[in-house]
Amino acid sequence: MLTKRLKSSTILLHIILFIGAVFMTVPFLWMVSSALKDLGQVFLVPPKWIPDPFIWGNFKASLTALPFGRAYYNSIYINIIVVVAQLITCSMAAYAFAKIRFPFRDAIFILFLATMMVPGQVTIIPLYLIMKNLGWIDTHLPLIVPAALLNAFGVFLLRQFFMGIPREMEEASIIDGANRWTIYTRVMLPLVKPALSALGIFTFLGMWNSFFYPLIFLNTPDLFTVPMMLNLYRGMYATDWTLMMAGASVALIPVLIVYIVGQRYIIEGVTLSGIKG
Repeated sequence: MLTKRLKSSTILLHIILFIGAVFMTVPFLWMVSSALKDLGQVFLVPPKWIPDPFIWGNFKASLTALPFGRAYYNSIYINIIVVVAQLITCSMAAYAFAKIRFPFRDAIFILFLATMMVPGQVTIIPLYLIMKNLGWIDTHLPLIVPAALLNAFGVFLLRQFFMGIPREMEEASIIDGANRWTIYTRVMLPLVKPALSALGIFTFLGMWNSFFYPLIFLNTPDLFTVPMMLNLYRGMYATDWTLMMAGASVALIPVLIVYIVGQRYIIEGVTLSGIKG
């Protein structure tokens, strides 16, 4: 009887997950379908899922109508810098909070985590004034520096992983003559590779899709990232939906590659860290 109940609950769970997957996949399929249509087919009622004919030229037109190559370069190099910087700064802070005893350590960590509760829109005005006084407006520095230096979620994720490492390993390294830096780089970091991989993927996905901060800080089209460049297809009186959908489909390729390649690392990094207080 218990086995039958478990099977029934498993089947029901899979049905619910399948329905949820369908709802999340439909917008993606509609985007790809619209990218292969002419403008008249996009607004047909009832909707026509299979384009007739297939307009493959939309992809070429989308990439040549605007400087998408430059936007891709901007997004890629900003993402690489931020991901590498966050892995360094977050891992160092997480190691300190997890393994080094200093006055008010737990209170400082709780205060640091409290920053996760403050929406970015609340702090955007003081942040803008700081960037303006530094002369960084209309540069990529406002997108790189704050993101590279402050990620409370990343510190929290890695701290949980560091806390799961037995203290005996650290004590054995100290007996062998290792200092803090050696323990951090040669003992601890190799043990937290799954969590580092998960954090790197989360950071890449978040930065690649970021639209709010580039919209605030960037004015020159040559500095635009991919989401900002896509927004240029939206005109004041009309929007070229076919080119926008084609550009969005191309912009999604790096995200899909990163997710498909790193899916195992995301699951492994989150589950092994425990996400517990």
